[in-house]
Amino acid sequence: MTDDAKPRDLSPRTFYKAEQEASFAEAHPHTTPQTQDPAYRLAFRDTDFLLREELRPVRFQLELLKAEMLLEEARIGSTLVVYGSARIPAPEQAEAALNAATTPERRAVIERLVAKAPWYDEARQLARIATEAAVVENGMRHFVVCSGGGPSIMEAANRGAVEAGGETVGLNILLPHEQAPNAYVTPHLSFQFHYFALRKMHFLLRARAVAVFPGGFGTFDEFFELLTLIQTGKMKPIPILLYGADFWNRVINFKALAEEGVINPADLQLFTPVETAAEGWAVIRRFYGLD
Repeated sequence: MTDDAKPRDLSPRTFYKAEQEASFAEAHPHTTPQTQDPAYRLAFRDTDFLLREELRPVRFQLELLKAEMLLEEARIGSTLVVYGSARIPAPEQAEAALNAATTPERRAVIERLVAKAPWYDEARQLARIATEAAVVENGMRHFVVCSGGGPSIMEAANRGAVEAGGETVGLNILLPHEQAPNAYVTPHLSFQFHYFALRKMHFLLRARAVAVFPGGFGTFDEFFELLTLIQTGKMKPIPILLYGADFWNRVINFKALAEEGVINPADLQLFTPVETAAEGWAVIRRFYGLD
């Protein structure tokens, strides 16, 4: 090696990163028929290409990886997931919801939803309790509140976590009608999904407890998939808090399922009926032996 020779960089990386390669293309633009054609775009920056039907497996992988990587970087080791209706109003919105009813039939429906408004407060309080507990192990945060990121019960959960001074996750879904995250979701933990399947997977990948409040088809879907995963041994048991015995006993006859033989009587122990936030958190504390 001569004296005027410059030392070489011995870093382990010899290829440029994708973002660096992309910046090279931006720094030296060319305007020829060849470079202007879509075929010349870098594949990972070609939105039209990524949206092709044949690329669905790639989009699945991207939706799996994006949330997984960002949650890991945020040091979120586990979550307390809250499922529930997108229609139950917050108590302070109950009167306005009733006044907005334009027909007697619609008012009757709103009255039933308003009667469920106390569940908004319980979801909010449960999230507050879990966040104030501030469980940390090996540098990872646990029981971070996670909801579907939408209104009503989902908003209540995110709201309670924020009021306790914590961060909170929202897993929103892209729908044909207007859908936006509620104002309480932590911005860098607010995710939007195209695929319901990937969204539901992320609900449960980090879930160490799930609270299920009264809800409709979406809540049923999420609740029963969770029960099926644990019942079939695909997922280890975790606390499943079922809020509102009157509601659930009215809409689902769990006991009849066992009597008909389509589930085992022991399957009725997969979830725990609870009525208050404190009662629900006590179930979680006992299950994990938390101080």
